[in-house]
Amino acid sequence: MTIVESRAVTGGVDTHRDTHVAAALDGIGGLLGVESFPTTPAGYRMLLDWLNSFGTVERVGIEGTGSYGAGLARHLQALGLSVIEVNRADRSARRREGKSDPLDAISAARAALSGRATGASKGRDGSVEAIRTLMVTKRSARRDRTSTINQMRALVATAPDDVRARIACHTTLSLVAEAAAMRPRPGEVVDYATRIALRELGRRAEYLAAQIGRIDGMLGPLLLARAPSLLALPGVGPDSAAILLIAAGDHPDRMRSEAAWAHLCGVAPIPASSGKITRRRLNPAGDRQANHALWRIVLTRMSFEPRTRAYVARRTDGGKSKLEIIRCLKRYVAREVYPHLRSSL
Repeated sequence: MTIVESRAVTGGVDTHRDTHVAAALDGIGGLLGVESFPTTPAGYRMLLDWLNSFGTVERVGIEGTGSYGAGLARHLQALGLSVIEVNRADRSARRREGKSDPLDAISAARAALSGRATGASKGRDGSVEAIRTLMVTKRSARRDRTSTINQMRALVATAPDDVRARIACHTTLSLVAEAAAMRPRPGEVVDYATRIALRELGRRAEYLAAQIGRIDGMLGPLLLARAPSLLALPGVGPDSAAILLIAAGDHPDRMRSEAAWAHLCGVAPIPASSGKITRRRLNPAGDRQANHALWRIVLTRMSFEPRTRAYVARRTDGGKSKLEIIRCLKRYVAREVYPHLRSSL
């Protein structure tokens, strides 16, 4: 009797908006084929059928599981396949070997097969993804509202004297309310146009503020259901908790250890020693939004939490600068939030 062993296959995918380019490798890295597929549910099925035609698919390395590859990653994970997040090929390899979609797909497959890429895909199928989509909208609304208010203040600075005297000294909230309530009457052209412009900007700012409020009303229950222990930590507000959850993703396997989480947030110092000099330098990599969230938590704690204030006083007496102390505290906060993130995922 002849026993036929199924060939182990590793896939690699270079993702784009309209098409995905896939490559298939055998167990020793031999190239089995390269093919292109549309970025539709039917295209995802065709891609997997194509990989299965070579043997048993053990893993698939995908570039961009958090963007163009999110749909394909969801499809494969729903079928129980191992999906590995692959970073783009390093520049030195691209200079040597060239750059093309098939080459990028082959590189992704080789990274997954060799173990060079081991990260689990971020996932776009849970409550963290719902939080992320709301935060994207909130962030843009907050940015637009700030820009609108700055435009209002600039207009007030150059407005006719009677308009400037009326609202120049107002606080932000009263400025928006006063401008939105203006009822311009036709008259001198500059005065009339300025009042109309201020009224429209004020109404825009009020609309954006209401939009932010509605989003906060939806975010609150999602965060409380997903990570109540994280929100209970000192200095961790809804925005900071949301950003940290988004950085972690829906899948806990992405964070192999507390040290890996610190590297993901860019708060793990990098060795920078040479000869007799032993030192470490700031890590400029990692998720900068998560890094900013840790910074915001640290500043809040430095203002009111007795434990943090005592630490700051002790390290200041030891000769550390404020910036150095904040860097140390960000690392400590990353360590503190890690188990709460793991338990919430």
